[in-house]
Amino acid sequence: MVIVAGHIEVSPIEREAYLLGCTEIVDQARNAPGCLDFSLAADLVDPSRINIYERWDSQEAVEDFRGGGPSAEQTAAIVSASVAEYRVTDARLITS
Repeated sequence: MVIVAGHIEVSPIEREAYLLGCTEIVDQARNAPGCLDFSLAADLVDPSRINIYERWDSQEAVEDFRGGGPSAEQTAAIVSASVAEYRVTDARLITS
């Protein structure tokens, strides 16, 4: 399993438009082979931050979906980013 997690920062006045522009990407990801979860969400306390969480069944699934990455327009809107991939070898279910 692969988890992609972190955050990006955009101008606070652009955050809502940025997230609306990602709606189709989230839908595509959630329907992509190997996607277990995919979320982009406005941070509750930082008006410039967008939290990222993705969970995939394999590295191949991540790479197949990711392709070229964000569009040029999305990349231009990003002020900073801190996102990492984590390979998970074991998990324990804590809720049912």
